[in-house]
Amino acid sequence: MLAPGTQGCLRNSIGMLALGAAAIALAFSLHLRAAEPHPAEADAAPVASLTPFIEVHSHFGGKDPAAAIEDALRVMPMENCAKVIFMPSPFAAEQTNRFDDEVILAAEKDHRDKFAFLGGGGTLNVMIQQSVMSGDSGPEVVKKFKERAEQIMRDGASGFGEMTPEHFAMNANGFYEYAPADHPLFLALMDVSAEHDGAPISVHMEAVPKPMPIPAELASFHNNAPQLHANIPAFERLLSHNPHGNIVWAHEGWDNTGGRTVELSRRLLKAHPNLYMEIKIDPVEPGKNYILANAGSGAIKPEWLQLFKDFPDRFVVGSDQVYPEPKGQPQHWQSSVTLLNQLPADLRKKIAFENTARLYHFN
Repeated sequence: MLAPGTQGCLRNSIGMLALGAAAIALAFSLHLRAAEPHPAEADAAPVASLTPFIEVHSHFGGKDPAAAIEDALRVMPMENCAKVIFMPSPFAAEQTNRFDDEVILAAEKDHRDKFAFLGGGGTLNVMIQQSVMSGDSGPEVVKKFKERAEQIMRDGASGFGEMTPEHFAMNANGFYEYAPADHPLFLALMDVSAEHDGAPISVHMEAVPKPMPIPAELASFHNNAPQLHANIPAFERLLSHNPHGNIVWAHEGWDNTGGRTVELSRRLLKAHPNLYMEIKIDPVEPGKNYILANAGSGAIKPEWLQLFKDFPDRFVVGSDQVYPEPKGQPQHWQSSVTLLNQLPADLRKKIAFENTARLYHFN
């Protein structure tokens, strides 16, 4: 679904665009992993956010970055979206067609008031994966890694992303990636974040509170590990390593293990003031632990609303939208708006705009 070669965090039902209505329903039934109704139809009229919002997690689709920017500019007024942050997906070392922040910056250069970018998904993330495979995380590796991170900041990035300690292959073309969240290079990136006023690190990490087998529905996909390591303890060590660095844990509300619960989120947010969370409602593959009832198209569940109220300064909107908009399916941004428009006005303003403006240092 993402390009060039990007199979990262946005997932597309295989062959969706080529299938008829009956096949689309079948694809949904294969991917929905709870006995709740299907999400809203793709042709529903778009609804704008009641409050202008900043989208912190979007990707380029297709092979033309300029087309992605053009389509985002077309759609943003419909969304009431004030700004979009684009980032490269967390590319695997095997993906030779990866790209990084330079491509995004070149595409955005004439519209910097509307767009920002993160960097590292096409370089820093690959360096971490290569270090894990080689076992070499010595001083020279750390030095090169930090030099690249500093270059990304000099390019004008607002932070780093998309980085991954745990990434599942969600279809036959995807890649499984694993690195301990407290790997020396992740710790080094936390130090760079701290040196740049807490420049956020967008982290894609499936929640694995304890060792477990890969979920059965993902077991057959390319190189997914059959057995998963517990990754929350290492994640907490990363958060504690440098309290002046900031982590934005992507995809709150899109849980593929069943482990990313309200209870886990509450515990981590209470323990780590430098942890923030991007809210994602996936209208095509909702995953587990929905924030919205009706498989992501209904009312906010009370326990999630209470979590947002208890930590009003720690959530941002990270829908994982791809531009140009994929045809023939609901859009991620619309699901984000469905959530935002149900929040109390003061809380909506914080999550939609104020938290992001402060965290990413937007004026």
